[in-house]
Amino acid sequence: MNDFHCVLDLQGSDSLKWGRYAGRDILPMWVADMDFAAPPAVLSALHARVDHAVFGYAEPWPSLVEAVQSHLWQEYGWAIEPEWLVWLPGLVTGLNVACRAVAGSVLSATPVYPPFFSAPRHAGCDLATVALSSDDAGWHWDWSALAAAAPGRHLFLLCHPHNPVGRCWRDDELAQLADLAAEHDWVVCSDEIHCDLILEPGRRHRPFSTVSDDAAQRSITLMAPSKTFNVPALGAAFAVIPSPALRRRFVAAMNGIVPHVNVLGLVAAEAAYRDARDWRSELIDVLAANRDRLERAVEDLPGLRMAHVEATYLAWIDARGLGVSDPAAYFEAHGLGLSNGADFGAPGWVRLNFGCPPATLDIALARLAAACHTAG
Repeated sequence: MNDFHCVLDLQGSDSLKWGRYAGRDILPMWVADMDFAAPPAVLSALHARVDHAVFGYAEPWPSLVEAVQSHLWQEYGWAIEPEWLVWLPGLVTGLNVACRAVAGSVLSATPVYPPFFSAPRHAGCDLATVALSSDDAGWHWDWSALAAAAPGRHLFLLCHPHNPVGRCWRDDELAQLADLAAEHDWVVCSDEIHCDLILEPGRRHRPFSTVSDDAAQRSITLMAPSKTFNVPALGAAFAVIPSPALRRRFVAAMNGIVPHVNVLGLVAAEAAYRDARDWRSELIDVLAANRDRLERAVEDLPGLRMAHVEATYLAWIDARGLGVSDPAAYFEAHGLGLSNGADFGAPGWVRLNFGCPPATLDIALARLAAACHTAG
């Protein structure tokens, strides 16, 4: 049994998340890492690799590749070939490389994770965006708007599961995206970093690449163990690119600017995918319970609305009803550090990270309630 109820003292550490509010009584629930220790299997593997004592240049090894292949097959029924893998020092690196590898105009849907805005800009690409639609049933694609924006685009950046709205896109939605991609000859770069964090019983993530043979040949799938197993600082991710021609373009765009992957990150990836399945199962139960508590709390609070979170440990909260000009700053003033929706293309919204022990969430919910009842 793993102790997901243990509250770790991260104040005064090297934590980016906790360091933002050093010296202030503000509970950090912004950046997407969790307040849990990494899985014991990962820690054991890292200790063993450190004891090896030699840290020369390294490259991925067969058992690591086999662990990734096995994970993708067991979880998603996706059989990949070793040569399809391109290792990266981070998923955001992959987004930026994709924008350099596929010259031309980029299309994506908002609100979305901030690097979806910055990666095209860094590559000098034009970016067009289409807003997702929201109603009482949750978040959806605006298919007519997407079809209108599709002509002339070359790269579609897909967030799947979607950060921040928490949708696990259904097979029929992915199929419709694949049809648009084929019709307009898009390359689809699919950020699937939260794919192992599906909170809905009976739901299963479907990699975009598995929708059809055509989708596979036009896809760059980005994955990493970092979010699921809470090891983002170890810097290991990978792209799965079935098309040899597209893979060559991607690797060519990396040349000279993307470093080798940290060997400890590779070690952690193998241990996580091979030996931490039970840990992840327990984590999902904790996150789902946290999600349920948060959704019930928000439903009873004045000025706030949120849709059901199907995946990730991130809640996307509409705070426009509070009547305050800057909800993120307002919540900070009430001791709660949330992500500002403006960074995701949606001023007036906030994102709350509920990847924490239940006792930490207790404090957050109390501060959230106090702030809402004080507004106006």
